Amino acid sequence: MLVEELAADLSRLALVPPDLVNAYLIGGVLIDTGGRLARRRLFAALEGRTVTAHTVTHAHFDHQGSSHAVCERLDIPLWCGAGDREALESGDLARVLPRGRPLFRWIARRAGGPAHPVARVLKEGDDVGGFAVLEVPGHTPGSLAFWRQSDGALVLGDVLFNRNPVTRRRGLAEPFRIPTWDRAANLGAARRLAALKPRLICFGHGAPLRDTQRFCDFVATLPDR
Repeated sequence: MLVEELAADLSRLALVPPDLVNAYLIGGVLIDTGGRLARRRLFAALEGRTVTAHTVTHAHFDHQGSSHAVCERLDIPLWCGAGDREALESGDLARVLPRGRPLFRWIARRAGGPAHPVARVLKEGDDVGGFAVLEVPGHTPGSLAFWRQSDGALVLGDVLFNRNPVTRRRGLAEPFRIPTWDRAANLGAARRLAALKPRLICFGHGAPLRDTQRFCDFVATLPDR
């Protein structure tokens, strides 16, 4: 299924099927775009839908690879978290990676989508498509999540995986440590989100999860180191 309606004004776009890479549409705002090769599938999913803006959960190549293309084609603004702005505007996605790991930094620069100007920096509490912005730095310095308290819907990007996009193994897991900017901060973000007791959790990688207790139990087991 290319587009899955999860809740009112919340749709999942399966960019690498069945659920390896996801984008979302919330109240007319597109969250993430997958990699550069996802653009054809992305545009097919958006056909006939009204899209007024685009934001990324974080500036990694599998989430911003088609951002420039979609903003140009649909003539919509790009939004992001403050800590990821320079990476998106320069096209140098290595800026949000931890120091060291030169090979991975080279891959990030080569695989990322083109630079694009950021029209708006999103901050804690901003309203985006009826969802509240949550600043959750950790996986990248400007990582964002989107929370709707009325029905407990949460879009959390890569704070956690629900499927490993490389091995394809299903289930909850921390994101890869090599590209994670600050693992301790990301762990804090996961604990913060678990405390919200969400009733629908939408991941950048993996199927949506409605089992709140399983999510909270998993987060509680994560070691500090």
